Amino acid sequence: MTAEIGTHKITKQDLNKVFWRMQLLNVTNNFQSMQAIGFLSSFVPVLERLYEDQPKELRVEAMKRHLEFFNSHVNADALILGVAAAVEETTPEQEKETVTAIKTGLMGPLAGIGDSILKFTWLPICGSIGASLALNGSVIGPILMFLLYNVVNVATKYYGIHLGYAKGMEMINGGGSDLLQRLSTMANVVGLMVIGALIASVVKVNVVAEISAGKNVIKFQEMFDKVMPGLFSLLVTIAVYFILKKTKGKHAPLLILGIMVISILLTMFGVLGK
Repeated sequence: MTAEIGTHKITKQDLNKVFWRMQLLNVTNNFQSMQAIGFLSSFVPVLERLYEDQPKELRVEAMKRHLEFFNSHVNADALILGVAAAVEETTPEQEKETVTAIKTGLMGPLAGIGDSILKFTWLPICGSIGASLALNGSVIGPILMFLLYNVVNVATKYYGIHLGYAKGMEMINGGGSDLLQRLSTMANVVGLMVIGALIASVVKVNVVAEISAGKNVIKFQEMFDKVMPGLFSLLVTIAVYFILKKTKGKHAPLLILGIMVISILLTMFGVLGK
């Protein structure tokens, strides 16, 4: 299972190295870039193969590219790693944003699939089988649970990487750059839909401040909800986005603390509510 572009090729051994390295993918999980560091660490064998004869600057740029925010289900990460390897290998340097777009588009939907099938279905099934045996005094219970879960866990990671790479290469070789561009556009659309839905469901700004004008009471939240529901949440999201974009995310922890402090103060003064 190899593909060659110029003098570069990714081998089965390279993908196996990615598989072994991704066992620790979640160790460096953080609230700023989530799985980005782990993804890059797992992806190193691919970058070493593709950039072994290239200038150091290009390898540095490639590593920075994969340090952007990324978060998905860890088993789904295997498939994304494989697809990303295929796209990295076949995409010229001036079009490398395609790799980021595809990663962004795939991470949301595949995270939902991974969570629903493995985390909320297969894991409880394995746990139920193991617990029922353990409650009857059998030491086989926890051992069987461990084996049942990890057979699927390891298999999805190993075959996911190889399948993602193979299907990625088939897609690229079969449809050319036009298909790749359409896939990139689709990935961007799906990514924006996922992020938009996440913002709408998570960001909540409830303004409880009101002004009395004679016998009338003007409630800001109700007034603006009639014009555009969720307007304050949208404005806060836009403000945070532009701050992060302008600072390139360097001060994200300070921004989070600042929002917490401002929210507490505004709540104490009766401007915001729960």
